[in-house]
Amino acid sequence: MSQLFEGFSRAAIRQSQRETVPVDLGPAELGLPETSPTTEMLGTAMPGGAGSRGTAEIKKVVDDNKTRLVMVQPPPASRLVAWSDPNSLGAEKFRALAVRLDDIRRQHELKSVQVTSSVINEGKSFVAANLAVTLAKYSGSKTLLIEGDLHRPTLASMFGLKDLQGLSDWWTLRNQELARCLLRFAGSRLWFLPAGKPCDRPSEILRSAQLAEAFTELTGQFDWIVVDSTPMLPVIDANLWSRLVDGTLLVVREGVAPLKALKKGLQSLDRPKLIGVVVNEASDFDQIDYDGQYYGARKYGNNGSKKV
Repeated sequence: MSQLFEGFSRAAIRQSQRETVPVDLGPAELGLPETSPTTEMLGTAMPGGAGSRGTAEIKKVVDDNKTRLVMVQPPPASRLVAWSDPNSLGAEKFRALAVRLDDIRRQHELKSVQVTSSVINEGKSFVAANLAVTLAKYSGSKTLLIEGDLHRPTLASMFGLKDLQGLSDWWTLRNQELARCLLRFAGSRLWFLPAGKPCDRPSEILRSAQLAEAFTELTGQFDWIVVDSTPMLPVIDANLWSRLVDGTLLVVREGVAPLKALKKGLQSLDRPKLIGVVVNEASDFDQIDYDGQYYGARKYGNNGSKKV
């Protein structure tokens, strides 16, 4: 079972705060800042932008009665503990994370969050899926989970689904509302927007005015939106999603992400809106090959010593 903790190591915190990370990450077990000085910093880390909703009235675009209802059976390999093992320690950690998010938005506008990482194999999809399930099933919030990694989507398979129309199909057709691509998971208040077929240039979709408008409309219909984005490196998708969402949750796997890559990834975001860091120590989930290689994977010899 993976373990989740808050923040970087002390050395990483000192270096990254000086150069890139705009929030102070405290020593709690998991998730997000909780002291008032930190939440004051969050105000400066989350400027208004495309993700800000304001007071404009949003028309109803999601008809709960017409949304396609699907049964999901997550395979054991997906490790969706919030869905299949709610009494586990891992599920409890995600409930703690959900509570921290609720605490933050009592003081700052926060309805949509992208979950990203600096490089691959850090568990961002694992965190995004379990967080969305927790918000929907245990917090009772109407939640939308978006499969925002259009290069190599993985969320659908984590829930035991396949061959779903989604964002890329909506973009190709151009004549239907994005809400028509939504699915609702039976037995929960969780909706799902699949990525659709993998596409060659997802940045065209993510930077479009059409998606910005559709995303704003969807935000008005849900309590929470969780976007499983791409890693910050090497593609630009996380930067484009950061323009739409209210906050960014960064997943770091200890021993995988080099500090240099972490800094470079944060610098690549025009509007980081960083609200917290989840340090993930699981070792073998979310094994997605982006460029035919893995970055910084830990290897151990027979005596347990680390190999480079």
